[in-house]
Amino acid sequence: MTETDLRAHEDEGLTERRVDTILDAVEAGDVPRLTAELDGLHPADAADLLEQISPEERRDLLKLWQNLDGEVLSEISDSIREEVIETLAPEVLAEAVRELDTDDVVDILEDLDPPQHAVILDALDRVDRVAVERALTYPEYSAGRLMQRETVIAPEHWSVGETIDFLREAEWLPEQFYHVILVDPRMKPVAYVTLGRILSSRRDVGLRTLSEESFRTFHPEDPEAEVAYQFNQYHLISAPVVDGDGRLVGVITIDDAMNVLDEEHQEDILRLAGVSDESAISDSVRETLRARTPWLLVNLLTANISAWVISQFEATISVIVVLAALMPIIASMGGNAGTQSLTVAVRALATRDLTSSNAPRVVRREVIVGVLNGLLFALIMGLAGVFLYGGSALLGAVIAMAMIINLAVAAFAGVLVPIGLNKLKLDPALASGTFVMTLTDVVGFFAFLGLATVILL
Repeated sequence: MTETDLRAHEDEGLTERRVDTILDAVEAGDVPRLTAELDGLHPADAADLLEQISPEERRDLLKLWQNLDGEVLSEISDSIREEVIETLAPEVLAEAVRELDTDDVVDILEDLDPPQHAVILDALDRVDRVAVERALTYPEYSAGRLMQRETVIAPEHWSVGETIDFLREAEWLPEQFYHVILVDPRMKPVAYVTLGRILSSRRDVGLRTLSEESFRTFHPEDPEAEVAYQFNQYHLISAPVVDGDGRLVGVITIDDAMNVLDEEHQEDILRLAGVSDESAISDSVRETLRARTPWLLVNLLTANISAWVISQFEATISVIVVLAALMPIIASMGGNAGTQSLTVAVRALATRDLTSSNAPRVVRREVIVGVLNGLLFALIMGLAGVFLYGGSALLGAVIAMAMIINLAVAAFAGVLVPIGLNKLKLDPALASGTFVMTLTDVVGFFAFLGLATVILL
C-alpha cells in the first residue's frame, strides 16, 4: 500500500469495509495487518469499533493489539471499559495509561472496581500516581476529579518575550493547553493569557496587559455540572482550580467540561424515555433487561390506574360502543402534548433558563398553547365524531370538550411536574415522564367518559 493510499485509507474513518478488514485480520491472527489498520484509526473510531463488535471478537482483537493508544481507553464506553482493561496485556495497558493526562486517568478509574485501580496506578510514574490518588480523594462528580494537574504557569510580572523563551526551553509541556496562567509569588492564579495573544504581541509587552476578562477560578469540591454550566455560559476555554487558600492545584479544559455537558444531555434524553443513563449499545441482554424492567414495571402500575378509571365507566362504554374506539385518541393527544411541554421544561431547567422568577409566565404560556391546540383539535375531532364515527352532535361536543380539557391539563402538567420535582431536589428528567403520562391518561379518560355519561346517557 503506497503512502497516498494509506493516507486515504486513514481518512475514511470507521467504514463497514474497514471493520470487515480488521475482523478478517483478527480471525487470521495477522498482527502486522491488524496493526496497520488500527494505527490509522482515530482513537474515537477505535473506541467505536470495540463497542460495535461482539465480546468474543473484542477479546480476540485486544489480545493481538500491541500498541493501543491511551486515548482509546478515555473514549470508550463505560460499559465495556473494565472488560477491555482486563483483557489487555499488562505491558500494553501500562504503555497506554502513561500517555494519558491525569484527568483522563481519573475518569477511567472512576468506572472501575477497586481491584482494578492498582493495575492502573502501578503503570503510572510516581508523580502522576500521586496526582491521580490525590484527585480520587475529592468527591465524585466534582471539579477535583475533572481537573488535570498539568498546567502552564508564568509569574504575573513576566513579559511576552520571557514567556516565549520559557515555553521554548521547557522540557515538558502538556500535550494541549490554551492559556498561560499568571500567578503571584504565593502561587495564587491572578489571570490568564491565551497563546494566540502571546504569539501575536511584541516581546516587551507585559503579560498582565494581555489577560482575559473571562478569568474565573473553581474549587475542587465544586460540582462538575456547575463547572460545565459556567464553561458553556461564559464561553470559557480553560479555568484554574484553587485550594482553600487560593493556590493553584490544577486546570480544567473545555474538552472535559463539554464532555460533562454532553453526558448530562444524554442522561436527560435516556431518562425521559425511561431508560437507564448507563445503557449502551454494547450492553448484554442481562444488563439491558436489568436497566429497563424497573421502568416498565412502573409503567405497568400507572397503566393500571388508567385501566381502573376506564372500568368505572363500563356501563357507559357498553351502551355507546364507539367510545372505546375514541378513547385512545384523547389519551394519545394528551400524552403527546404533555411530552412536548415536558421536554421543553426539562431542557430549560438543565440550562437554568427556567427559574422561579419566570416559571409563572412559562406555565401561563404553555396552558394558553394547550387550550388553543385543544380548540383546534376539538373542532377537528368534533366533526370526526359526527361524520366519521356516525355519532350525534352531542358525541362531537363530548369529544371536543374532552380534547380541550386534556390538552390544557397536559400542557400545565408538562411544565409544573418537572418544576415541582426540581424543587424537591429530584431529577425532573427521571420521573417527570411517568407522572405526566399517567396524569394525562387519567384526566383524558375521566373527562371523556365522564362527559359522555352525563351528556349522552
